Amino acid sequence: MSGAGAPGFTLQPMNGVRVAIIASTWHDRVMDALIANALATCADAGVETTVVRVPGSFELGVAAMRAARSGHFDAVVALGVIIRGGTPHFEYVSSASTDALNQVALDTGLPVGFGLLTCDDEAQAIDRAGLPHSKENKGREAAEAALVMVQTLRSLGW
Repeated sequence: MSGAGAPGFTLQPMNGVRVAIIASTWHDRVMDALIANALATCADAGVETTVVRVPGSFELGVAAMRAARSGHFDAVVALGVIIRGGTPHFEYVSSASTDALNQVALDTGLPVGFGLLTCDDEAQAIDRAGLPHSKENKGREAAEAALVMVQTLRSLGW
């Protein structure tokens, strides 16, 4: 697992900041944990959140783009799980979803916290979900990344 070397962030109170959490619906146990941890991170920073559920990870990009372009949000946190199967579907969906979320950030200039898990099996996803025995907490990490970018961009006057 690649969690070694992860940065620790100290978030300043961010009252008035609004974040859209866009989350897929596949893999309930993992998704529920990712969402709960992203929400807790935002709440700890005093951030207002709106959760939008989409059918799957492929749909994260269009919902993130709409949220980013709406003018209602300061950042987007995208959460999803793609688990490898026996066909090339995994590679196509992983690549397309990642590219779409990157394009949202580049086209809009709005921070996008990347919480899309691409795992070989369900055990890897559970290890990253921020559950009591998980090794990593990708919901928290995605929310932190988005909020740190909001702080960074604001500190630069952007």
